[in-house]
Amino acid sequence: MSLALGCVADDYTGASDLANTLTKAGLRTIQTIGVPEDDRALPEADAVVVALKSRSIPADEAVARSREAERWLRARGAAHVMFKVCSTFDSTDAGNIGPVMDALRAAAGERIALVTPAFPETGRSVYQGNLFVGSVPLNESPLKDHPLNPMRDANLVRVLARQSAGAVGLIDTATVARGAEAVAARLDALAEEGKQAAIADAIFDSDLEVLGRAIIAKKFSVGASGLGLGLARALAADGRGTRDAAGAAMGEPVGGAAACLAGSCSQATLQQVAAAEAQMPVLRLDTAALLAGADAVGEALAFAEARLAAGPVLIASSATPEAVRALQAEHGVDTVGHAIEAALAAIAEGLVARGVRRLVVAGGETSGAVVDRLGLRAFLLGPEIAAGVPILRTAGRPEPMLLALKSGNFGGPDFFGRALDMMA
Repeated sequence: MSLALGCVADDYTGASDLANTLTKAGLRTIQTIGVPEDDRALPEADAVVVALKSRSIPADEAVARSREAERWLRARGAAHVMFKVCSTFDSTDAGNIGPVMDALRAAAGERIALVTPAFPETGRSVYQGNLFVGSVPLNESPLKDHPLNPMRDANLVRVLARQSAGAVGLIDTATVARGAEAVAARLDALAEEGKQAAIADAIFDSDLEVLGRAIIAKKFSVGASGLGLGLARALAADGRGTRDAAGAAMGEPVGGAAACLAGSCSQATLQQVAAAEAQMPVLRLDTAALLAGADAVGEALAFAEARLAAGPVLIASSATPEAVRALQAEHGVDTVGHAIEAALAAIAEGLVARGVRRLVVAGGETSGAVVDRLGLRAFLLGPEIAAGVPILRTAGRPEPMLLALKSGNFGGPDFFGRALDMMA
């Protein structure tokens, strides 16, 4: 395997988002879950996205896992490695974006790293170093209230400086407007000033293309899927990739039953669960009862088993942010999160044992727990269901499955029905 691009992602749904972006841009892309122990079964690819669950773990562990992934990618020919982070830059002042960035930049031998979480297609833009969600700064948007990594400051120069060991500069909109050479020159000038990272403004897709051309010859960068788009288009301009990478990945149709799981409490997912009630049976888990020791897994599997022959089902732990905060206040944030993830992962395992081969999962942490419990190690990237959410086909598995793993805020109200229709 000789890669044009390697990527290290700090969560599973973010990895799918990035891999989807690269596939749409024409790169044959594989998403792996962790560093593969044996990559001989993997098909040839232009890009590999190594998905980690490193966003909310201790910083030293995140650094160690990310370095392992980076070494694996470099050993397979990746000249450029991108560290993929959330488009809302989810990270506390202790990390993990800063510490991982510092370690991977140093390993690459680069003096400075370009950083941008901008992805205009999903409403994320950066202007004068400030991250906007739609028309408002991040700290004024509903996305500021992430249960694990709340974001109260939209100024990414300040945010990153609080968690990085090095100084942080800015590549502003005026510089980006002058083109790739101006961006590269500004990056070099900031490095001469002693800066080790630079937040780059991006408001339009064309800005991402400028950034991609400016840094594709460098060895390292940090960004959300939008930066991946810029890098992929820079590679495509050099003749890498194919016209229908997504279609080529899907192979034969996958039969078996279908089901959906929802563990996110985002407004988008709550609306999607409500809309799904008109299309399929929905079971809402009682999180308080689960924390009190009730057999929520057994009840959910009994509910599904009685209905799967007739069509898909949806099992949701999703609750309003107010209800979640009340449970967190009583039991602790980690206890509530781990209980929900463990229950939904066990339910997923039970569903697969009952013949489910097409599975839709909402919520980043939930998706990670489900994929780990099922022991899935690699995916090929298929067509896009919604912005940032592709169909995934398992690779290296005797009996294939189709999955959709979505971040809580992604997708329209009809997401679950649309995903199932496309996976049929």
